[in-house]
Amino acid sequence: MKVRIFPDKFQLAGAAASDAANAIRNAISDHGSARIIAATGASQFEFLRELAKAPAVNWKSVEMFHLDEYLGLPATHLASFRKYLLDRLIRPVGIIRYHLLDGEANPQNVIAEVSAEIRKSPIDVAFVGIGENGHLAFNDPPADFETEDAFIVVELDEACRRQQLGEGWFKTLEEVPRRAMSMTVRQILRAGEIFCVVPDARKARAVANGLQGEITPMVPASALRRHPRTTIYLDKDSSALLQPDVLAHV
Repeated sequence: MKVRIFPDKFQLAGAAASDAANAIRNAISDHGSARIIAATGASQFEFLRELAKAPAVNWKSVEMFHLDEYLGLPATHLASFRKYLLDRLIRPVGIIRYHLLDGEANPQNVIAEVSAEIRKSPIDVAFVGIGENGHLAFNDPPADFETEDAFIVVELDEACRRQQLGEGWFKTLEEVPRRAMSMTVRQILRAGEIFCVVPDARKARAVANGLQGEITPMVPASALRRHPRTTIYLDKDSSALLQPDVLAHV
């Protein structure tokens, strides 16, 4: 695992997007296409904006999956991650091969279909974030570190739901769905390379818990330390609680 720290979230986003674009170009050069996993949420705004502007990426050779989606939420809702990715990545860059999790359909059917697609060949690069409660995708603590399934239905804890409310996706906590489909921890770790983008002070405690101490389902993001090609991108605020022994390896 590598940790990179930047003065602010804008420099973080630029560096992460440059590295991500290189990884996509390299995959296309190596085997003619790139299979990626895209993250969503307020913390990814700047990163995806910079990634969409990256030069010389043949997006028509990219196949995209995403991490999670609420159950029962229409794709027209502001908080829909399908809408998020269509608006911020798929349409702006012209991705034509993508697999979106339909939160309005039968979740077991959706999971079966998308799982079959993601298992057809290896994922080259995954873009992820870390939630305020340490979640990875929608795997809230205690996360399932053992399942071999690619996607599962999860119950969202209150801390996770309050984060969604705080980011402005919903007007009240009651509006935030209680269940979602999520890519599993093991499926994320199957990616050839992982880029974890985590700006802002509100993520500092989750970052510290994830990068220090025990690797545990109680801190789902700590699982990223098991992957040898994970890069964590932090800004001054999100890295504020890291101990000197972690900072020594930056």
